[in-house]
Amino acid sequence: MSQAKTAILYAPGTNCHEETAAAIELAGGSTELVLLKDLIDGHNRLDDYQAAVIPGGFSYGDHLGAGRIFATMLIARLRDQLVRFLDAKKPLLGICNGFQVLTEAGILPGRSPGERNMSLLENQSARFEDRKVRMIVSSEKCAWTEGLAGQTLEMPCAHGEGRTLFCSTSSPSPQRAVFHYGDEKGRPTMEYPSNPNGSPGAVAGVTDETGLILGLMPHPERTSLPTQYSQDGLKIFKNLVRWLEQ
Repeated sequence: MSQAKTAILYAPGTNCHEETAAAIELAGGSTELVLLKDLIDGHNRLDDYQAAVIPGGFSYGDHLGAGRIFATMLIARLRDQLVRFLDAKKPLLGICNGFQVLTEAGILPGRSPGERNMSLLENQSARFEDRKVRMIVSSEKCAWTEGLAGQTLEMPCAHGEGRTLFCSTSSPSPQRAVFHYGDEKGRPTMEYPSNPNGSPGAVAGVTDETGLILGLMPHPERTSLPTQYSQDGLKIFKNLVRWLEQ
């Protein structure tokens, strides 16, 4: 098992933190569940960890918007720690609600804490989408997808707000899209339900310019066990472990 420790950041309403920790440990990593309030109160510090994941769920009940309160707490109370973490070039992953947190906080797409340049809007279907999807891995440089370019990964999505909107001209080029929703022939698609939220360009996941920060809507922790219909999610977590062991 890797000695580098990954913080799994969670808050009231988060519901995928234990599964995410278990998936990383199955991939050979070491994790610690870290309550956001404990970071704010000084019981834990982001500096103590070599990587971090914000998992899925409904942090703070998605009041005021999906991921918004979690993101506001990060920026208002933990900005200095967050900036040091990012400047130290440590891997950071946001899954579903975690992706929403990263966009609300301005961490994706452009590593600009406090400056939101991307939003995840209500699904075009105007309903919660809970289904299996395919994601095509692009050739964009990303530590989390090293060696996976061209592959189609299968995993479930479960969200009500996942439609991407880049809010300014400073947003990333299309090549920064790490994952695209794919059809049964392995092609990016706008067709529902293969594209569950109507995301333009079929964007399912985005990285930053360093390739160390990743946000995606589908849930890799739900495709990590041999008893699940796919173990494709485990590939992402194994890449994290390999990167930390370098």
